[in-house]
Amino acid sequence: MTSFLQPLFQVIAQSKNEHQLRSHVVETGREYFQAKRCGVFFFDRLNIPKTMQLALSIEYNPVVRYLVERHAPIHDGLVVSPKTWRLICPRADHWYVMAGPIVSSGQLVGAVGFTREQISPAFDDQNLADLSALCLHLSTWVATVRSQPPQKLESDFLTPRELQIAQLVAQGRTNAEIGVELWITENSVKQALKRMFRKLEVSSRAQMTANLHTRLLSSNSVEV
Repeated sequence: MTSFLQPLFQVIAQSKNEHQLRSHVVETGREYFQAKRCGVFFFDRLNIPKTMQLALSIEYNPVVRYLVERHAPIHDGLVVSPKTWRLICPRADHWYVMAGPIVSSGQLVGAVGFTREQISPAFDDQNLADLSALCLHLSTWVATVRSQPPQKLESDFLTPRELQIAQLVAQGRTNAEIGVELWITENSVKQALKRMFRKLEVSSRAQMTANLHTRLLSSNSVEV
């Protein structure tokens, strides 16, 4: 089964920075695990809206608590009953949740998460085994890349929230869909896009995506 994870391992190895890593793992990982949503999160870059802070706290969320305390992959069915999980997380696209740790120097520095809808099967032991292999590669990547001198990226001129919006725009999401994903209003997304357009000196979503892609390629070039 692990051999089918090779495409995921390859995109991780090919990623030059955390922006690329998120994009590659989200796209490939969501397909592999047949998930509705996928996310790669680094805690020192994470900006959690106040509306989500309780839901993601270790006191309230047993999945988060297990991840933080054990540094091991977990899905909702192992720590809580389906009825209780509905009370903790009532979102229809989070009917089933699975998360794994990203560890560096013995510290939990991030997490990768997957969610499924009610019509999908629950996550099982095989999914956890595959996620464990994925987390090992993610943790190795972080230990390698973060030990290198920092590169100048688009994060130098876009905020973490704006980068999240840019990534979702690149995936073809509408303003309404982005708002749901990030737990902000559709109007907040519109205002953020206006600021981003001014910063990048563009006038459309397509131009913004192309501009960021060009800057990313430029920041990854190496002089010989």
